[in-house]
Amino acid sequence: MMAIMHDSWTHKLARVVVKPLQSTRVTPNHLTTFRLLTGLAACSAFALGTRGGDVWGGCLWILSTFLDRADGELARMSGRISENGHYYDFVCDVIINGLVFICIGIGLRESDFGMAYILMGFCSGITVSIAALLSERLESINTFTGKAYEGAAGFDFDDVLYIFGPVAWFGWLSILLMGAAIGGPAFVILTWLRLRNESKKIAAQAP
Repeated sequence: MMAIMHDSWTHKLARVVVKPLQSTRVTPNHLTTFRLLTGLAACSAFALGTRGGDVWGGCLWILSTFLDRADGELARMSGRISENGHYYDFVCDVIINGLVFICIGIGLRESDFGMAYILMGFCSGITVSIAALLSERLESINTFTGKAYEGAAGFDFDDVLYIFGPVAWFGWLSILLMGAAIGGPAFVILTWLRLRNESKKIAAQAP
């Protein structure tokens, strides 16, 4: 695989953090596994529906999100980029980024709109995962360059995941979930339309 340099603020910070690991036995897959475990722990904490769970969940979530940057940076810096590593990282992302919404919904089960939040959690989790799969497919098309969704001002599009921590600390997870229940399906439709347009371009160029 070709190494692509990322220049977002968090990627730059990740390069500084993982640089001492270049000559050690720590591999990018080790960091990906740690990202998966901390992500699952964060999801479990959110599912508790307690103040303490939200605080710890927010902390663990930020760590997990940062590790998602760190594993790729270690792979690039140490020359250990592989298809299997990319696939493992992607699968972990899809699982964690979808599961978190389901667990947030479960954590809100004791609220006045408990069942509605649980349904929103599943809706958000499933559609966010589908959007990620469609985005990966879009980025794999030869005629498409760059990322499915670009960032700005030194931030990647998915750096928005970092705000989940503060949102949890301030008790705003219900607002986050309501937004995701709208945004998730919207991104599925938008990404599918973009994928369809790229497929049409390829078909039009075919002899």
